[in-house]
Amino acid sequence: MMEIVPLGDSALIVRMRERFDDAPEQTLDVVLRAFQRLQNAAIPGVIELAPAYTSVAVFFDPIPAAKCAETPDKVFDWLATRVRAAVAGIVDPGRKRLSPSGSVEIPVCYDPEFALDIDDVAQRAAISPGEVIRVHSAAEYRVACIGFVPGFPFLAGLPKELATPRRDVPRKQIPPGSVGIGGAQTGIYPLRSPGGWNLIGRTPLRLFDPRKNPPALLRAGERVRFRAITREEFEAAEK
Repeated sequence: MMEIVPLGDSALIVRMRERFDDAPEQTLDVVLRAFQRLQNAAIPGVIELAPAYTSVAVFFDPIPAAKCAETPDKVFDWLATRVRAAVAGIVDPGRKRLSPSGSVEIPVCYDPEFALDIDDVAQRAAISPGEVIRVHSAAEYRVACIGFVPGFPFLAGLPKELATPRRDVPRKQIPPGSVGIGGAQTGIYPLRSPGGWNLIGRTPLRLFDPRKNPPALLRAGERVRFRAITREEFEAAEK
């Protein structure tokens, strides 16, 4: 059942499913369909929408929203009613699935200098570092959401044997483009930032550029594949 709950005084969460892991593709389709419906609804006062694994966050300006509600204390109820009307019916499991989203190829250099934790991932999976590279680059992933830092893609679809808990002690600085594994997910650090994921490679692509529109390379729902490249190819792509 869909659930709508407050998130502070200027946002609410529209939870479309309770769990993601049980049916990740279907759950993400439902969330993205709700995201599209809410975009098209253009509800007064709504300033931003953020899809995630099982929900969509709706951020709003309380002042215009309050003008539409009967009284200021009924802003949440008024918004919840508008949201329910916008997303009505899309939780039906019999609905047609969304058309496949675009596919993006991400070149990754798995050179030891960039793959600081690949031995730990390999040891946990009881395979060689070379097999980690083969398995990681052979899978197809889907962007579940963008967050943490601008442009950071949380990618669903990591082969189960590569799942590795986050590091006990996070690093203070991780270089942009670093590809990591955190639990049952893989992802890419678009900016220099702290982080506790296990680093297994690096891409020369720029995942976030505020001068571009849109600034983030990847979007929720897109499919992603990694392509292993040599150190020479990495350095050439950086120039």
